[in-house]
Amino acid sequence: MDMRGEKQSQVSVACLINVETMIPADHPIRTIKCLLGQVLAEMDGHFEEMYAANGRPSIPPERLLLAKVLMALYSIRSERQFCERLQYDLLFRWFLDLNPDEPAFDHSTFSQNQARLLQHKAADLFFAEVVWLAQRNGWISDQHFSVDVTLIEAWASLKSFKPTGTDDGPGGSNGWTDFKGEPRRNDTHVSTTDPEAKLACKGPGREAKLAFSGHATMENRHGLCVLFEVHPAAGAPEAQVAVRQIAELQQRGFSPRTVGADRGYCSRGFVEGLRRQGVVPHPAPLPGRPLAVKIRSQAHRLSQRSRRKIEEIFGWAKTTGCFRKSRYLGVERTHAAAQYVVAACNLIRMAKLALSPPALARA
Repeated sequence: MDMRGEKQSQVSVACLINVETMIPADHPIRTIKCLLGQVLAEMDGHFEEMYAANGRPSIPPERLLLAKVLMALYSIRSERQFCERLQYDLLFRWFLDLNPDEPAFDHSTFSQNQARLLQHKAADLFFAEVVWLAQRNGWISDQHFSVDVTLIEAWASLKSFKPTGTDDGPGGSNGWTDFKGEPRRNDTHVSTTDPEAKLACKGPGREAKLAFSGHATMENRHGLCVLFEVHPAAGAPEAQVAVRQIAELQQRGFSPRTVGADRGYCSRGFVEGLRRQGVVPHPAPLPGRPLAVKIRSQAHRLSQRSRRKIEEIFGWAKTTGCFRKSRYLGVERTHAAAQYVVAACNLIRMAKLALSPPALARA
């Protein structure tokens, strides 16, 4: 029979611990940190340009970017919540190379550095370096890609969507908030909270919300996102953005041969735009719209099978990454936040590939 243990009345006032030994050796966060170390090393010269040689010391930008990745990996909803958890979570401190007795930085640090990071396109460069690291390791297909778009709900209420030119704000003679039965369109209304957010819905009969559109391009070998852009939901057509993203991939040294897509891309602009670039379009067929696409070919079937993996990127970003609804106002800030979330999704897949590389499937 076991003797009942006794609880100590007082915890130790001081103790010596080695945080490195507290993180399991096979924890995937170790591989992710190693990959991020290579990414941030490539960005070191860019960081030198962002900060002055003399002046008031600030938090290293490497820690700010690592914090953004941690927030996506562990579903942290806000910078304030992250800084609170940083006070007591040793794994977070280990990931940021922050000593246990070192004070955690304040949540306002993110806001103070946001303008500098946006000005120097740090988020876009960070995402590009993650993709480049995957390309160097042979985890990215150079020829076969897929495109898709998703809606990201804006941080604005439908009650803020009022007729253009209305001077009364919320709380002051705001009869315009009772909009039942009244038509509301993006060309006649604007949100007082976020003017860049546009009214959009995911399909016929679906509820319309103020949102942004997230356009993604994925390589088909391992399902890594190589480009992600945020635009106004009522901005450029999705097919036009997809054609431009494929052209950008060609400028970055990729050689796309096929591009898979769903029925929303079954348009003449998408098909002809890709063919002008020497790329074979593989959109899902839309009844009643023949576009001379060989939908019965083996390559088309493989593209349609692979393109479904892009929904996993959207699903992870909106659930684990807490990006179903943007926490920021405007396209620029939402786009920057998306780069960190989608990069974190890529890093998880890259960590698995680094630990146990699978047999290469058809690119």
